Amino acid sequence: MLYERVDGDVKCNLCSHRCLISDGKRGICGVRENRNGTLYSLVYGKAISANVDPIEKKPLFHFLPGTMSFSIATVGCNFRCEFCQNWSISQEPKEHGKILGDNLSPDEIVKLAIKSNCESISYTYTEPTIFFEYAHDTSIIAKENNLFNIFVTNGYMTSEALKKINGKLDAANVDLKSFSDEFYRRFCGAKLEPVLDSLKKMKRMGIWVEVTTLLIPKKNDSEEELRDIAEFIRDELGKETPWHISRFHPDYKMTYLPRTPVESIHRAREIGIDSGLRYVYAGNLPGDVGENTYCYNCNELLIRRFLFDVYENKIINKRCPNCGARIDGVGL
Repeated sequence: MLYERVDGDVKCNLCSHRCLISDGKRGICGVRENRNGTLYSLVYGKAISANVDPIEKKPLFHFLPGTMSFSIATVGCNFRCEFCQNWSISQEPKEHGKILGDNLSPDEIVKLAIKSNCESISYTYTEPTIFFEYAHDTSIIAKENNLFNIFVTNGYMTSEALKKINGKLDAANVDLKSFSDEFYRRFCGAKLEPVLDSLKKMKRMGIWVEVTTLLIPKKNDSEEELRDIAEFIRDELGKETPWHISRFHPDYKMTYLPRTPVESIHRAREIGIDSGLRYVYAGNLPGDVGENTYCYNCNELLIRRFLFDVYENKIINKRCPNCGARIDGVGL
């Protein structure tokens, strides 16, 4: 899907890299190949991972809380984040040229999701944009079977891709890795602006959006940058948009950095709340109060969590039982 022929090459219009690919070559993602002027997906139907996860693991805290989501991925990614926590599968095609995965058709994915009592299918772990055709076809069958579709994404898809998935995609957790274009270029091999554009377009399309920022010590954790992210979410996406601030642990090419100090996560959460966001969460801190959902109006504890488990949900008909404020989300 979404390519055009340009003077013997092909131009991929799936993600914002818009790779111009010569015959016999692959795009930046490593999983889309030009074969005699036709662009092929090398990962269609080849799942590298298929699991049943709590939807909170995505993380989505305001979309069908307490339910399970059937989660799939293929190898490959259009980013090269030096801090990637799934690098062994996301970077495999680029680093070793291998397309790994087991045969699993869209129809089989939906059947497994139903059998597992899942209410949704999540396209996750790597970047769903690079296995777009696979996700797209699965999403159609999922909708026919009353399942929701979720992208856990870096947000680098084109407007054409979003238009193609419109009406099938119900929710997305988008990584807003930094508010610095320099950070994106240096550590991810990408640019900031397309991510911001995708976030705004998703919101306009009626997709439920939650945002995640992995807080990396001395890379993207300044108060100024965190305030910029919070204000972007508030002004462009709406104060009802949840923001997850996750703790970094050393991985891939960033093993030289320490874990994010707990106090840095707490300070970032304070910045989000002070900026007017209704729901700001602390990630990768099991047992922290920042895992819970509180009423933005009266501060009543509404959903009590430990890591990915929901232990208590007091919300009644999308309302706070204490003050009656309407709590934002889907399926609350």
